[in-house]
Amino acid sequence: MVSVCFYFQVHQPYRIKRYSVFNIGKDHNYFNDVTDTDLNNKKIIDKVAKKCYLPTNKLILDLIHRARGKFKVAYSITGSALDQFEEYAPSVLDSFKALADTGCVEFLNETHNHSLSSLYSKKEFKDQVSLHKRRIKKLFKCDTKVFRNTELLYNNDIAKQVKELGYEAMITEGADHILGWRSPNFVYKAKDVDLKLLLKNYKLSDDVAFRFSERSWKEWPLKSEKFARWVGAVNGNGNLVNLFMDYETFGEHQWEDTGIFKFLEQLPFEILKHPDNNFKTPSEAIKSYPVVGELDIPWVVSWADVERDASAWLGNQMQRSAIQELYMVEDAVKQSKDPQLLKDWRRMTTSDHFYYMCTKWFADGDVHKYFNPYDTPYDAFISFMNVMNDLKSRLEQGGENNEGVRIQV
Repeated sequence: MVSVCFYFQVHQPYRIKRYSVFNIGKDHNYFNDVTDTDLNNKKIIDKVAKKCYLPTNKLILDLIHRARGKFKVAYSITGSALDQFEEYAPSVLDSFKALADTGCVEFLNETHNHSLSSLYSKKEFKDQVSLHKRRIKKLFKCDTKVFRNTELLYNNDIAKQVKELGYEAMITEGADHILGWRSPNFVYKAKDVDLKLLLKNYKLSDDVAFRFSERSWKEWPLKSEKFARWVGAVNGNGNLVNLFMDYETFGEHQWEDTGIFKFLEQLPFEILKHPDNNFKTPSEAIKSYPVVGELDIPWVVSWADVERDASAWLGNQMQRSAIQELYMVEDAVKQSKDPQLLKDWRRMTTSDHFYYMCTKWFADGDVHKYFNPYDTPYDAFISFMNVMNDLKSRLEQGGENNEGVRIQV
């Protein structure tokens, strides 16, 4: 028997506008440039809702009903995405609630603002996870024991933090350099911690997420029948096929005219043709299959780029300087008791801001360029640092409470 575990990441950041040095001290609205389509968050949400969220949610709902509950999926929706759905696209939020009502959908927890706090601040990590957990429970009436960290970031230390927060399992990347000869198609556990691990089958996941429309790929065009055969081949060599990908794969990264929706529409039934195949949510998967081994991962892994590490966000000096500047003022922001300052600061913790500063090239650079709304990584860095200077100025002036906070450097 082989089970397919579909997990989708749903995320949209609040993109920082082109914030110049002349804005400092005058403009505290950091996140919406109404004059620039690439940095107008409302227009971006409207576009992706039309191309991806609404049609894909409709299709997933239809597939669940047609499969009579045998088709199941999981989502992790970031707090920044939920904020923008509530503000700009309430119909998207309603469509996710309709999926929750089926009983065939699981919603995972992560950091509320899709941050790298697990690497920089255990206190902020705990706070953002708690915020997200409460938000998901309120919106979708569910309480999960499975955690998904930002960008699938994971190591032994993060596993301990997640276990301390009460989770039973975590999903992360099935990178070759951590698995060696082992397969991602089994349940593992963290080193010295009773925390189960579900590992992304990156080859099969990326066949859909990245290679689906690549005409130079030897397997193009990818049909659902072929993909179902690849999944079925795991029978006898594994228990699980964990297909983890961005939800925007459907309709946004892979456009409708590539056939991606037709592929998704047919895939569940092609997989279910094999009597030993089924679909499980992450919670069901960890209850259904035994742990086959322990993974010792002292270094950070992620699902990004060929390195599968943190270099997409922290690989150059600009990125490291920016994030150090950000977390240096964490205590002062929280001491200020200014809710707007804290809200703005937390939006600055979103990992995308550092991703936009990445200077990688070749294949990874092409991916970074595609997702970057700025002309260059340096433009992203300049806007970020200018915002940080304004935020620090607000701190020193006391914000809404009119009581200045001295920043410890």
